[in-house]
Amino acid sequence: MAKTDGNITVDSAYEAVAPDDFAAMMDVDRYGQRSTAFNKIISATHDHFWDPMDTKYIDFSTPFDMENEYLVDPAQNTDLKTAVKDKLDEKQKIKLVNLDVQWSLSSILHGEAGALALSASLCHILKDPGAQEYAANQTREEARHVAGFSNYIKARWGKPVKVGPALGDTVTELVLSPLVWKKIVGMQMLIEGLAMGAFATFYKNGRDPLMVQLMQLTMTDEAFHHKFGKIWADRTIPNIAPAERDMIEDWAWHVFQILLYNLGSPEQKKHIYAAVGLDWEWVQGAFMEALTDVNIRAEMQESTNIFRVLIKTLLKAGIITARTAPNYAAFIDMRELYAESDRMVGDDIAEEGIKYLLKLNGQGARAYSLESMGSAAE
Repeated sequence: MAKTDGNITVDSAYEAVAPDDFAAMMDVDRYGQRSTAFNKIISATHDHFWDPMDTKYIDFSTPFDMENEYLVDPAQNTDLKTAVKDKLDEKQKIKLVNLDVQWSLSSILHGEAGALALSASLCHILKDPGAQEYAANQTREEARHVAGFSNYIKARWGKPVKVGPALGDTVTELVLSPLVWKKIVGMQMLIEGLAMGAFATFYKNGRDPLMVQLMQLTMTDEAFHHKFGKIWADRTIPNIAPAERDMIEDWAWHVFQILLYNLGSPEQKKHIYAAVGLDWEWVQGAFMEALTDVNIRAEMQESTNIFRVLIKTLLKAGIITARTAPNYAAFIDMRELYAESDRMVGDDIAEEGIKYLLKLNGQGARAYSLESMGSAAE
């Protein structure tokens, strides 16, 4: 059934009420109408427990030579794939790359803060006790991500940089939206899809062991958050009216474009270029010359590319169909993505992290594996 208030609901597990309708939460029948769709994810939360404030899990006092060492492989830095590289000496390149990491991790931190608030907001509107408990669990996990990234950024730079308008406006829209479908597609798929790609990239290319460890610990949680979004998609997208599906699909494409072309634009990172003596407008020109659609397409062939991961997330959720596939095909081989399994790029990294945490926490057999979650949950 399609709700007249704009909430597209075909599965009772996602039925929602207005944020101020707490009386509905005290309906005596509600307590006994709990979906089993999220039980596995809820039970598995104990398998990947970690505490960013406990050095047993991660020690943020671990040093790193910020002036003389790259935090990540410089070959992965977009700026250094343009004429920018010819303007800088080695010390300036290190500074540029490390400040760019600060920008990226600050963006992740702001995204995690948004995910925390959004998950909490789902607790206010989801009527199903199981869905509500899952949202509460995710809120707890996002809170430790905020603490973890805050600690790392403080250790390396002192404080984060301000959120860019592209990400800030998108996250604000999602947090404040009363629509469950927009919150789930926007955060659990679009933002979390970007995040999983970013975490996997930093894990693969990071040169700071502390950062690499933080990425893996975070991914042990985020892999399950993605599963929640996939359950919604499997139970919703095939069962809604074509017009509703088209609306969701078009909105996702709109947000994808905003993030693709604005998330890391030179205009949003003026302070980085000023720090190494470059004019951001000149850098923008260098970007436009070097980063053509052909080059962007080449970048997206990397399995951990954040936008490739995002496109795969939307495709496997049924939010990219023949209507919009040609739009994404300008950047990536869609046939290749269609042929891939549902397994996401970060799942293997997360699985290894969970094994580490189980051993560290003195636990025996785990509750469930990522693989056992399936795509539609039992």
